[in-house]
Amino acid sequence: MPFCTQCGGQVQPADVFCASCGAAQASGASAPRPASANKSSSDPFANVGTRQASTLCYIPLVGWIVSIVVLAAERFRDSRETRFHAFQGLYIFVAWLFVDWVFDPMSKYAPSMRIMASAMKVGVFGAWIFMLVKTSQGENFRLPLLGELADRSVSEQR
Repeated sequence: MPFCTQCGGQVQPADVFCASCGAAQASGASAPRPASANKSSSDPFANVGTRQASTLCYIPLVGWIVSIVVLAAERFRDSRETRFHAFQGLYIFVAWLFVDWVFDPMSKYAPSMRIMASAMKVGVFGAWIFMLVKTSQGENFRLPLLGELADRSVSEQR
């Protein structure tokens, strides 16, 4: 049985793309490459799977760092779902910054804004936790507005 030229997984002789990684296959798929050849020594995610990388993008307040590293990593360049979660994690962080930098200062001048700013912070933090749980369970959930933005961002990079 032939093997994928990218990840080393088994493919059928007639397969045009690998079912595991999605890489295009040559007409004569070769023998599997050793695992050490698939991973560069400078890759910070060398031993991290796509689901784990996607989940790390939703760690509250620091997931944006992981998201940027995932988006820059060569390993996840072709993983649409992982890149989607990285973008969505970034957009949740931007929403947090917006609430923290715009609504919080406004709440000092209008007491009614304090309740709204606090509710927004709880909502954004809740979205982080919700996505952390959903992604760790392998579910691909798209938040209403931020999910659409993340889909567009992933599509524009192709």
